[in-house]
Amino acid sequence: MALSLLLVPPLIGGVLLLLVLRGTPARLCGAVAALAAALSLVGAVLVSTGRPRIDTAWVPSLGLRWSFAVDGIAIPLILLTAALTLLVVLHSRGVEPPGGTPATFYGAILLTSFGALATFTVRDAIGFYIAFELVLVPMWVLIGRFGDEHAPAAVRTDAANRFLLFTVTGSAFLLVGLILLVTLTGTSNLDQLAAAAGSSLSHGQQVLLAVLLVAGMAIKVPLWPVHTWLPPAHSTAPTAGSVLLAAILLKMGTYGLVRVAIPVVPDGFATIAPYLAVLAVVGIIWAGLACLVERDLKRLVAYSSVAHMGFVVLGLSSGTQTGMQAALFGNIAHGVVSGLLFMVVGRLKSQWHTADLESVPRALRELSPRYGFALVVGFAAALGLPGLIGFWGEVLSVYSAWTAAASRPSGLFQVCAVVAAIGMALAAGYSLRVLRQVWAGEAASTEGSAADPARDVSGVEWAVVAAMVAAIVLGGLLPAPVLATTGDDVARLLTASSTAGGMP
Repeated sequence: MALSLLLVPPLIGGVLLLLVLRGTPARLCGAVAALAAALSLVGAVLVSTGRPRIDTAWVPSLGLRWSFAVDGIAIPLILLTAALTLLVVLHSRGVEPPGGTPATFYGAILLTSFGALATFTVRDAIGFYIAFELVLVPMWVLIGRFGDEHAPAAVRTDAANRFLLFTVTGSAFLLVGLILLVTLTGTSNLDQLAAAAGSSLSHGQQVLLAVLLVAGMAIKVPLWPVHTWLPPAHSTAPTAGSVLLAAILLKMGTYGLVRVAIPVVPDGFATIAPYLAVLAVVGIIWAGLACLVERDLKRLVAYSSVAHMGFVVLGLSSGTQTGMQAALFGNIAHGVVSGLLFMVVGRLKSQWHTADLESVPRALRELSPRYGFALVVGFAAALGLPGLIGFWGEVLSVYSAWTAAASRPSGLFQVCAVVAAIGMALAAGYSLRVLRQVWAGEAASTEGSAADPARDVSGVEWAVVAAMVAAIVLGGLLPAPVLATTGDDVARLLTASSTAGGMP
């Protein structure tokens, strides 16, 4: 019942909005979406405490099963997805979406949430692929139909199609890898595959499977250099689409690495891990340098996501429990921080009709003090300031790279740790650059403009922004609950993997 409450409301709500409630006023559509998201959040809390499991035959002739379960690795992501879906719906209420009907807009949000939640709970390899793919079409709709109304239709279409083309290409690698995995092992049960830890596979088979699976996940992470679809998608997408894309969809890629690649073919993953670490730190530096010169605020936050997800991949590549814990915590931290930044920047862009750093009004601290405070907290967390949620994942990722597993080349990983630390300094540079220009700049005349202080955040929207700010502060001061939730299952996963020689 708890799993049903988690998954069914966003599915039913999304289908109703798309097929039955078309033409319904925006406020009613928002109310339906909010109810579905609230019920799903209740389900998320229940499954987090009860950790239920469903395992029944789905397609017996093919050996496929309807298998869902919840563990400590998935719980933080389930809670993040359900909570952010509700916050996004509440944040969007009262805003008439351009380019399509409100029912389609809210329906796409709910179906994206359903696909993500199914991905985080499914325990069948083929079911994982299906859930992994479910999010693509509703997100494509959000980007292409409800994107920046000031951008030409061709720009929105190009960004949506690029997102779809890149992610479908990655999915092709993933599908080939999963089919080959099931064929070679004779099972699609992810728990059984993790318990076997590739013991029935040769080293060459493990390496081939690891390359296919990681290639499929890397595009969605996204890992440099297959990240080029992300900035156009973010700069074009509506605020709700940007939040879901950064805070939820990117996490599906790193979750897939943890759930499918690392435990199932540990020896193969250990072989390619040094290459992943190098790509991760190149992405950290490249994205940081891009942020130092980027003028569009939404694209800047998008590039920063490439850097932050690089820290996540670096932690996973280290082969240590600390590294995986850092990666899982970094997932949550980036989800909250990027979600807040895209909410603030997206709404400021809609008010100012621009996100150009050289054109936006200055002195946000005076024009919109609440938005200004949220922007400061968001970028302070993004630069890894101690006491905020962004600090723990990145510092622990650097530490895990410096003390990488014995199966990893220590010298290479220590160099990666140093380069990643330089990336943290770059994050401080571009974060302070934005705050200097937008928050601390000199105030200009704003009488009668869209930047009038009366347009500061208030009401439900302020409650949503305040909740995100509170999560950033609490996560920084109290990281132990998340680390404790994931700790036992991470240790269990790595212990099982160590029998195949892939982990220490």
